[in-house]
Order: sequence, then structure tokens, then C-alpha cells
Amino acid sequence: MKSDMITKSAPKRALLRALGLTDREMKQPLIGIVSSQNDIVPGHMNLDKIVDAVKLGVAMAGGTPLVFPAIAVCDGLAMGHQGMKYSLVTRELIADSTEAMTMAHALDALVMVPNCDKNVPGLLMAAARLNIPAIFVSGGPMLAGKVNGHKTSFSSVAEADNEFNAGKITQEELLEFENNACPTCGSCSGMYTANSMNCLTEVLGMGLKGNGTIPAVYSERIQLAKRAGMQIMELLKNDIRPRDIMTPDAFTNALTIDMALGCSTNSMLHLPAIAHECGIRLDLEMANEISDRTPTLCHLAPAGHTYIEELNEAGGIYAVMNEINKIGVLKTDLITCTGKTVGENIAGCINKNPEVIRPVEDPYSEKGGIAVLKGNLAPDSCVVKRSAVAPEMLKHSGPARVFDCEEDAMDAINSAKIVAGDVVVIRYEGPKGGPGMREMLNPTSAIMGHGLGESVALITDGRFSGATRGAAIGHVSPEAAVGGNIALIKDGDTIQIDIMANKIDILISDDELDKRRQEWKPRKPAITTGYLSRSAAIVTSGNRGAVLENN
Repeated sequence: MKSDMITKSAPKRALLRALGLTDREMKQPLIGIVSSQNDIVPGHMNLDKIVDAVKLGVAMAGGTPLVFPAIAVCDGLAMGHQGMKYSLVTRELIADSTEAMTMAHALDALVMVPNCDKNVPGLLMAAARLNIPAIFVSGGPMLAGKVNGHKTSFSSVAEADNEFNAGKITQEELLEFENNACPTCGSCSGMYTANSMNCLTEVLGMGLKGNGTIPAVYSERIQLAKRAGMQIMELLKNDIRPRDIMTPDAFTNALTIDMALGCSTNSMLHLPAIAHECGIRLDLEMANEISDRTPTLCHLAPAGHTYIEELNEAGGIYAVMNEINKIGVLKTDLITCTGKTVGENIAGCINKNPEVIRPVEDPYSEKGGIAVLKGNLAPDSCVVKRSAVAPEMLKHSGPARVFDCEEDAMDAINSAKIVAGDVVVIRYEGPKGGPGMREMLNPTSAIMGHGLGESVALITDGRFSGATRGAAIGHVSPEAAVGGNIALIKDGDTIQIDIMANKIDILISDDELDKRRQEWKPRKPAITTGYLSRSAAIVTSGNRGAVLENN
């Protein structure tokens, strides 16, 4: 065992005895439990109970559980101010600190207990980097709220807030949303980023059945946590490691189910970043190929009016995988954290509600939920959640309204300076330019709240919350800060978007683009000290997952 490096040393055993460990516990494998629990994030406030259950499961199976922390940022609380610059970059802090704690203390295996947006990918990155046996059990999704007899969620509050600002609803109506949209602990109840990544953890083979969908407040999740604690001992005994599980084919499966579920566009940042830690280059070009052969089976909020709890009742992720497998697009012979193959895991997992999980013969769309666009506006790529775009906006042409930060765009939207047909461009918000690649839920919600969701597009080198809906196109690469063509757009330029054809262009000549490029000058960095400055110096573009890479 790796932990022999400390348990066979008398001075080190003296320190372990100071923890209260017994001789028997020191002879057993030392299992690290990475807890993202804190009292700030609603999706993380219950993780102490999950961790306690994992500890019990580990102990029952003959291991010695040792808990250490990981940080977590709540994207909803960080949204719309400087705090959002710190969200995406925490992936690397989480991965780095987990690596440091695991290596420093010679742990034999890990149980990861994350829940929200950056913790899941950050810990998947750590698992891939360390490549010791690891398993995931999240805190689970929040139950949907209910307003005026209809289920609702966090994104509804964001849109209601903007409807109030536009004079469309009363203060009392807004308060109904505020008081009732987020009724329990857990990750926000739609197919937002946290739930997208927890669901894809099942697909990748790193989480047990139900990890992505069993609600946070169900006792079944405590049972799941105990099973995860016991299962890590099986993975250790059989020496099944993350890179045995997260193979290139596993990432193909993840992209496939991503398309079927209509996941957050942030998955197009996180999957390449996780693959990078596995030594795999995940080219987003393949996303469109996968999308072309993968129908959209689910329309979960914000794209539709069903929620994660209903997906769970319909059979969960394994039922979606089993349904998609009817058209033969999954790799089913891959080993997973269950010790069984994908095919063995999903066998017999039936679709219990064809309104929540459409049959492959009757999908919401013949193509997948996410599209990668290219053109002279985004020569490398950009990303849109196609399943959350109104049909009339799948093809759109209009004049650019250009802003060099989110705040200026918000002022223009809220002062009614954006009109039907416009294309709002928000730049210098990318991984380097932000720095930190802020989410743009506030502008997209403002567009919806002002009744422009079916007539205005938004394009940015930043990114979007999983709660965003509408013609919201992000991750434009190359970004403005490095001289990407998005930096060369001028007010009034015609932007042409064809989502079904995967194209996005500025309708100006190559000669005019070259002339503007020669006139362009880099901007002074927005932040020059601290972690954000260090991150901006070595971060890659959005199409490469915005990972940190030494030059």
C-alpha cells in the first residue's frame, strides 16, 4: 500500500495516534475523503452528512477514512460582480490542493464529495492527475420550487428580477419567486452546470448509478454515499484507476449523453480540461459529429419545464444511456467504478416516463443539444446550447452592439438601448481578458426579462451559466484579449448566425479585417496582482478548456 510510507514509520505513527487512530486503523488502507462542504453554497451545506455516510461505508469495508477539504464557489452568489472572475479558476485550485494533500499524506485512494459547478470538474481533474483509485458521490440536486402552481428554479428568479426591473411584474410577484424557487439544499434544480457535470460523472464511469439525479434531501442519497464508501475498497483491491475508466471512448460517451441531455455549455470547457489531465486531447470539432448522430431526448430546465427530480423518477442517467444505446452510438465495453462495464450497468434500465426522456424514435430534436460554431468571428470555435434557443433564432442576422465588459452591456439592456434584431457582443471577458471568463447569466436574463429572447442574440468570449437560455453564444476563440476577431468588431457590423449549419460570421471583407487587425492594440490587463493575474498569464483559450498550461 502507498500509505505504508507513513504507517510503517514510528515517528509518523505517533502523529497518527495523535489523531486517535488505532493500530488496526493504521494497518488498513488510508482513504482520503475530499469534502467540499461549506456554509456558503446551498449545494454544499449538506455535504457533512454525505461525508459521514461515506466514512461509514469505508470503515464497513475495511478502510480508514480521512477527511480533508476542497473549496467551493457558488456561481449564483458570484454572478454579476467581480466575484465571478474567481469561479472558473477554482478548478485548478481544487485540483492542485487535492493533489498536494493526497501526495503529502501518501493516501491509497480517494472518495470525492463535490456538488457544484467547478468542484466536480476540479476533482475529476485531480483524480485523473493522481491516478489512484477514486470514486465520486455528489451532494445531489435541489428539489424544484413552485410558484403559482408551476415548478420553477433559480433561473426563473433571475428572469423575474429583470421582468420586475422592466415593469412587467410587481414587487409581490417577484417576492413569490424569491421565496419559493429554491426550496431545499442541493445543486440548482435544472440541467445547469452542476447537474450536467454530476450526470456526466455517471457517464464517464466515475460515479455510481443515481449520483447525478437522486435529490439532495432524499435518504437514498445517504445510502448512495455508503455504497460509494464501500465501493472504493473494491476499486482499490482490484487496482481500477481513473485513467483505466476515463479513456478516449469514455469521453466520446460523455459527449454523446451531453448531447442527449442538453447539458450546460460549460461542459464544453470542463470535459476538455478533464481529458487534458488524462493525457487526452479532446477536440471540440468532434462535438458536432457526435451531435449530428445523437438526438436530444430531454428538455430539462431551462430549456423546458422538467427538472432533475423528474429525470430521476424516469430512470435517471442509465435510462437515458440505455435509450440512446438503441441506436448503437455508445461504447459499452468500458470498465466503470462499479467494477462492471457500461453495458452491464445500463442493461434493463428502462425509460419510465417518455415525456421526460423521449424515445429515440420521437426525440425533441434529431440533433444534440449543443452546437460548436465556427466562422470568421470565431476561427477556432464558439459554443451554443442549441436546445435552449427559440426556433426563430436558430438563424439570425443583425447589427452588432459592442461592449467591452458585462456591466456596460447590462446598462444598455436595462436602459432599453437594445432592440429587436440586435446582436449584443460582450468581449474582453475571456479566460485572459476577464480574467477568469465570467458567466453571463445577468445579460441573458435581462434580455429575456425585456421580452427580447426571441429577437436578440448575445455573443461573448466569456461563458454562460447553465441556467441561461436563448441565442447565447459563448467561448468565442480566439478571445479579444489575444487579438481574436471578436476584438475587431465595430458597432453596426452585420453578424450572421446559422446555428443549424454551425456557422457564425462578421459580414465584412478579409481586407477590412486585416486592416482592423493592424490597427488593434492589446489592452492593459484588467488585474495585475494575485491568483487571477497568475492564472491569466498561463491560461489557454476556451476551445482548449481554459486550462492552465506552463509556456
